[in-house]
Amino acid sequence: MSDSVPILILAAGASSRMRGGDKLLERIDGVDLISLVTGRALATGAPVFVTVPTDSHERTRALAARPVTLVPVHDAASGMAASLRAGVRSLPEGVQGVLVLPADMPEVTTEDLNLMLTHFAELGARHPLRATDAAGRRGNPVILPARLFARLARLRGDTGARVLLDGENTCFIRLPDDHATTDLDTPEDWIAWRARDAIRRNRR
Repeated sequence: MSDSVPILILAAGASSRMRGGDKLLERIDGVDLISLVTGRALATGAPVFVTVPTDSHERTRALAARPVTLVPVHDAASGMAASLRAGVRSLPEGVQGVLVLPADMPEVTTEDLNLMLTHFAELGARHPLRATDAAGRRGNPVILPARLFARLARLRGDTGARVLLDGENTCFIRLPDDHATTDLDTPEDWIAWRARDAIRRNRR
């Protein structure tokens, strides 16, 4: 895919709902989630930027050998907007937009990401895109055209990229099953998801 639309993975959050664990270091098929999601993003061929809490954080070390740009977000505790601002500031000049992907989404595939990047290019890189699941429920990732970056720079608190889509002619891209709406924030989320995943694998 073109370098004009990098992928920004948001991985600087505190994982506070895991009650002492780190959701992004939970393992799936022997690989921690942050590495799994990053690997799928890299497989698109797009440049990948990943926000992390600090230079020395365990998530940073997990990605040390990956060909990604790591973006420490020292004010990440102030909310998701800090990660978005830092991530977009790190992008090279001249990009047409950015695909924003939360790192806690284990079902978003390389094919899903390529589908969104292709649609964005076909629409002339002007319209925002947002993924939905197979039932039409809105989720992630989203693609923001560069013209929205100035508004993004003004975001504060725990405000995500989706607020920028209000009033926009957003194109919705339907992804398979629950790919766009499965995120894992708590130990209970992980237990339930692993049970569903085991059932799916047994049916194959």
